Amino acid sequence: MSNVGLILEEKAADIGNFMVGRLLPFRQKRHVGPFVFIDHMGPAKLKDYQNLDVGPHPHIGLSTLTYLFEGSIMHRDSLGSEIEIKPGAVNWMTAGKGVVHSERTPEYLRTTDKTLHGLQIWVALPKELEDMEPSFVHVEEDKLPNWSDDNADYKLIAGQFREYTSGVPVYSPLYFIEIKAKNDFKVSLGQDLYGESALYVLEGEIKDGDFTYGTKQLLVAKDAKLCEFEMTAGTTVYIFGGEALPEEHFIFWNFVSSSRETIDKAKEDWINDRFPHVPNETGRVPLPEAQAKSKLKE
Repeated sequence: MSNVGLILEEKAADIGNFMVGRLLPFRQKRHVGPFVFIDHMGPAKLKDYQNLDVGPHPHIGLSTLTYLFEGSIMHRDSLGSEIEIKPGAVNWMTAGKGVVHSERTPEYLRTTDKTLHGLQIWVALPKELEDMEPSFVHVEEDKLPNWSDDNADYKLIAGQFREYTSGVPVYSPLYFIEIKAKNDFKVSLGQDLYGESALYVLEGEIKDGDFTYGTKQLLVAKDAKLCEFEMTAGTTVYIFGGEALPEEHFIFWNFVSSSRETIDKAKEDWINDRFPHVPNETGRVPLPEAQAKSKLKE
């Protein structure tokens, strides 16, 4: 019998000059634990004249996590951070009461062919921390907990799992785990998971009961404690989840909050240029007109 309670098909979304595959949120499922937004970027083959250019844009009430498989992104934010994100490292920016950042192809890659592939994730903050001071942490790949057995290589990208704790400073109980199968084998993690849980197959396939699942699907577990599945050799999966936050959260554009009034204020602040500026950047991504006139997403 399958433990998959919901299958969400990756859907195309436009983030400006770049198409991504959206995994969360969906009408059927707004969050998995504290995870409220996941975009799968690429894999995109970019020509020498094509670049990622997401100009300065704001966030409130969340932490962003960028994790690349291939390629490179230059991150700049209103805290003064300026760092190149490379595959395997974690970029963790906590917006709190408000932060602005840009994401661009690094200058040295802008006139060459390149590939961009990765995940961009939003994690909602607990209500009492939504107005905290913004912060930024970059954790290199060799600083993340990793371990291996005869069948697979494991990495804890964020949160806590078994005796391992990632150096990424999360604000509620969660986990974000990478598993790369070396052989065909059965994975049994349920006794160590908590809260809500979902699985994304990056490459390869898994089997759960009589069902086989491949890429471009987000599989939401009926019960995290029953998390068992079979992986085929060469498959890479990401398991994420944790304790759901008790309060309802709303999403409007790049803003996440348990308060509609806070989001309305953030909209007005962005329109009136009251957010901090990003050093060495010009221009700002405008508040989407159509969204500004619509109801908040529920």
